[in-house]
Amino acid sequence: AHKDSTTAYTPAISLIIGLDKVLDMMFDEGLENVYNRHEINGQATRAAVQAMGFKLLAKEMPANSATGFFLPEGFEGGKFIKFMREKVGITYAGGQDHLKGKIMRISTLGYHDAFDTIIGISALEMGLRKFGVEVELGSGVKAAEAVLEDYIGK
Repeated sequence: AHKDSTTAYTPAISLIIGLDKVLDMMFDEGLENVYNRHEINGQATRAAVQAMGFKLLAKEMPANSATGFFLPEGFEGGKFIKFMREKVGITYAGGQDHLKGKIMRISTLGYHDAFDTIIGISALEMGLRKFGVEVELGSGVKAAEAVLEDYIGK
């Protein structure tokens, strides 16, 4: 391949084109707006899981890219995450290494807006109830909406 000035494999053209499109979208939105959107979605998600009674993994200086929180003792996080992905169409992530089965993570990074956050929290509430966790429907959504309300008006 080197001798013929070709690649030894099919180049990832679709990835490069996708990256170009995403960068255009980011620059159209404005980098400060992208950072602000991630920050507000992170704040809303943290408020929601706390309103549902969960303890945050990172209390001080949490990341705006994902919110980690501790699951109830004995909760089958892996089965829950699989159910939510396969039956509801929403993907959450579990813990890794020593936190496997103990925490869950909700991403707020990427092409994700305020209403994606609300949908994800609503689905979380209903899914947790299906799995036997006592969560008041709307408690997390209400907390997230309180954070997002001012942001949406801007």
